[in-house]
Amino acid sequence: MLKLGAYGFLRFSLPIAPDAAHEWAGFMIALSLIAVIYVGLVAMVQQDMKKLVAYSSVAHMGFVTLGFFIFNDIGVAGGIVQMIAHGFVSGAMFLSIGVLYDRMHSRQIADYGGVVNTMPKFAAFALLFTMANCGLPATAGFVGEWMVILGAVKANFWLGFAAASALIFGAAYSLWMYKRVYLGAVGNDHVQELKDINGREFLMLGLLAVAVLYMGIFPKEFTDVMNASVADLLKHVAMSKLQ
Repeated sequence: MLKLGAYGFLRFSLPIAPDAAHEWAGFMIALSLIAVIYVGLVAMVQQDMKKLVAYSSVAHMGFVTLGFFIFNDIGVAGGIVQMIAHGFVSGAMFLSIGVLYDRMHSRQIADYGGVVNTMPKFAAFALLFTMANCGLPATAGFVGEWMVILGAVKANFWLGFAAASALIFGAAYSLWMYKRVYLGAVGNDHVQELKDINGREFLMLGLLAVAVLYMGIFPKEFTDVMNASVADLLKHVAMSKLQ
């Protein structure tokens, strides 16, 4: 649903009402930065893993709208790439939480601890997806955010600086959650009894891991497809319909 709203900006708001898009661009950029910074802080204090990932999704979508409303090619392309990457990374994060919930029937971070000791294969997948959620280079989570930051710097240095500083919050809440859930000594007897992922779970997590890494290592294959559409969109947005 988050990405459906962003698609609506691409398909309807920007090309059909370019004058309104320019008029409200400052407001949308402000809302985007609030989503990236404030919602990142909200995610940091969550005790429920699913809520934490949900708030992180809102923060990441702030990069999408920021990219769209700075009106340059690298920013808009970065926003689209971020939408695709978010589908892979956020889906993988929610699936990882589902794997744990299926076994423990709890999403509370406090109910876990030391999962890596009993589920090493699963913990390796979770680490990859967590790092992608942080925006680690060579993962899908890095490409779109980096392009949006470059586009924001191109439009206004301080705008890009504010967006880049928000990445610190993403790393903070993602890594802190991983530390509390997966690392350290086994938290309790329930964690001690956990069984590692089965073949079906390994297959699904493996496919998402391939998608996350492939997009991070070969982003040009995605951006080349959208370059013509981005240029056409920016041409439409640049022309006023009030004259």
